[in-house]
Amino acid sequence: MPTPGFPPHTLDEGGPVWISDLAVADPHHALHVVRGLDPAEALRLLGAEPDAVRPLELPAARPDDWTCLPAAALGAEAAEDVLLAGRVGEWTFVYDAAGVTCGDEDIKALSADGRTAATSVVTINLDTSFDYAVDGETVLRTSVDDLDLAQDLPAMPEEVRAAFEAAGTFDAEHLDPGEPDYDLTMRVACALAGLVFTTEDLRRLPLLGASLG
Repeated sequence: MPTPGFPPHTLDEGGPVWISDLAVADPHHALHVVRGLDPAEALRLLGAEPDAVRPLELPAARPDDWTCLPAAALGAEAAEDVLLAGRVGEWTFVYDAAGVTCGDEDIKALSADGRTAATSVVTINLDTSFDYAVDGETVLRTSVDDLDLAQDLPAMPEEVRAAFEAAGTFDAEHLDPGEPDYDLTMRVACALAGLVFTTEDLRRLPLLGASLG
């Protein structure tokens, strides 16, 4: 099975289905995961004002291809600077619909004070990145284009290696068998934090949202 850590109905053409359902068409977005941090505090560290953070209930569907579900829930325009946060077990996740919180300072802030964090970014041009940080320092930085799975996996931190193995590979016509695909880093972040679920599972979680704009 190419993606051993993802049950049936949790992937959409290789990407986590809940992210596909949140995102706009041709997304430019990011996913943060951090262990041991409250969702509201994670939003604050990523730039949200405390009074801008509020409970969020996702609508049934996007109003159009260019308005993400969190933006529709918040009444914000399109995907501009909208963050969605929740928690599963020890891990908090923050979905950044416009990919504006993916600087070095963001993952360092999330991972400060002994925490562990990771960030996956996929741009509209299919540039990807995956960063893993511990105690405010980046331990691993890679991208789909730079990855050689056979060579790179043994040197990765144990939990990151396990997440890559759970994420596996996804067969596509334009890829050689076993070649990394452009949804890999999102699957890895989800596997690392246990975010292996459907959109309906996501809707059952207590969610917070904030618009940075």
